[in-house]
Amino acid sequence: MAKEKENFSDVTALPFEKALSELEQIVQRLEKGDVALEESIKIYERGEALKKRCDALLAEAEARVEKITRDAKGKATGTEPLDGK
Repeated sequence: MAKEKENFSDVTALPFEKALSELEQIVQRLEKGDVALEESIKIYERGEALKKRCDALLAEAEARVEKITRDAKGKATGTEPLDGK
């Protein structure tokens, strides 16, 4: 059980590209259908953790993009920090 938690906790340190790549590999393995049931369950659970990581990173990036300030003509003039400071 400790190894499983360790396996999922390392997901929180992955950059978006690596998390997405690993998630795509998991989907491909599951779609092939040649993975044993227990292994399927384990990699599915890891895939869920990877998906959550990707979702969180995308939400963070979206929030940063939304903070781009614009002038009266709609032209980007700069950015604001997410925390408003």
